Amino acid sequence: MHAGLTASPVTDVHVFGRRGPAQAKFTPLELRELDHSPTVEVIVDPEDIEFDEASIAATRSSKQIDMVVKTLQDWAIRDVGNRPRRLHLHFFHTPVEILGADGAVTGLRTERTELTGDGTVCGTGVFQDWDVQAVYRAVGYLSSHLADLPLDHVTGTIPHNEGRILDLDGDLVLGAYVSGWIKRGPIGLIGHTKGCSSETVAALLADAPSLSPAARPEPDAVVTYLNERGIEFTTWQGWRNLDAYERALGEPHGRERIKVVSRSEMLAASQSGFAVPLGQ
Repeated sequence: MHAGLTASPVTDVHVFGRRGPAQAKFTPLELRELDHSPTVEVIVDPEDIEFDEASIAATRSSKQIDMVVKTLQDWAIRDVGNRPRRLHLHFFHTPVEILGADGAVTGLRTERTELTGDGTVCGTGVFQDWDVQAVYRAVGYLSSHLADLPLDHVTGTIPHNEGRILDLDGDLVLGAYVSGWIKRGPIGLIGHTKGCSSETVAALLADAPSLSPAARPEPDAVVTYLNERGIEFTTWQGWRNLDAYERALGEPHGRERIKVVSRSEMLAASQSGFAVPLGQ
């Protein structure tokens, strides 16, 4: 991958956000890491640093938002360096049309947006065309609603208290717990995920003595339950099979492993051992 990126002729990448710096979903660490490369210049247009009262309030109420905003402000006022590649972060631009000819992308048209005071934006009727040759869609992530569990449809998360699920009235849902993006939204690095899981597991262990015992507590009952419903799954031994499979794929190429992406191939390798495909 590194060799491919090094050889790439791409010099400029433009990232467009419909809202402003105070609504950006970077973590401070993720944002700062963008600027660590000695070959990539991060560029922010000073005109994109705008705040309304709701944005200012959000910045004052959250250290994380404040750190993100200050980093973007610093980048907007600094002199542009001479690193050979550039990452342009654009705020208050919503894509409205991909421009092209003869089946090829020739540009992207965006509409300038403005804050409406409640954390959302509206169009201004001002359009701009950008000279780009490829467009990638990344409109975010929103969790799906699970039956019998509450969901905040605005944030895409399940209400909780330290991982204990709450109903929409704020009352505890006994024996139900949540972790991951469905708990805190699609943000955070590995460290955030570990802390999030530890919090939920700690709540579960604290509650365990008062929880109703399982009707079928034997470990094999879970496997039986999944098999009866035709749900595909894997076990710890299955993961070991998959690990060996990926390592075997990589060995002829001098690599530690070749990652399997297809879910069906992962399940096949985990459930029935592995055989390296011919030609790999």
